[in-house]
Amino acid sequence: MPIAPRPAALIATHNVPPVKTTMKFISKQSLALLGAVVMMVVAATFAGARDSDTGPSKPSYKIIAVAELPPEGQATLNLIKKGGPFPYRKDGSTFGNRERQLPHQQYGYYKEYTVKTPGANHRGARRIVAGASGEYYYTRDHYNSFQRIVDQVTSN
Repeated sequence: MPIAPRPAALIATHNVPPVKTTMKFISKQSLALLGAVVMMVVAATFAGARDSDTGPSKPSYKIIAVAELPPEGQATLNLIKKGGPFPYRKDGSTFGNRERQLPHQQYGYYKEYTVKTPGANHRGARRIVAGASGEYYYTRDHYNSFQRIVDQVTSN
C-alpha cells in the first residue's frame, strides 16, 4: 500500500495535526461589570476588617478577682509574675488575638499561659493571657470569652 503524501502542516508540527479553536470574547460592558463587582467585594472585605480591628476603644469585660480564680489559675498567675519556670512548652508564646476578644494591639503584645485542668492529660481549655502593659485576662473556654483579672473587686 503506497503512503500518501503528508500535508506540510503535519510535517512542520511533528505529526501533530493543527487544532482549530474558537475563542469567545467577553463584551466590554460585561468585563466592566465584573470588575466593578470584584472591586465591591474587595472593598467590603477590607472595610469589614478595618471596622472590626478598631473595635470599641475600651471593651467591657467581666471582672474576676485573683482570689476568685481557681487555685491552678492563681498558681499560673504567680508564675507569670515571677517569670517562670512554666510547666508547658507553649507557655509564654504569642497570643495572636485572632478571635478579637481582647483590645486590638500589635502582634506580639499578648502572651498566653496554660492554667492546669485537674484530671486532664492535655493542656485543657483554661488560659491566662498577659498583656505587655501588665494586664491579665482569664479564659476558661479556650478564648471564647475572657474575664479581666484584678487584684480586688471593688463595689461602687
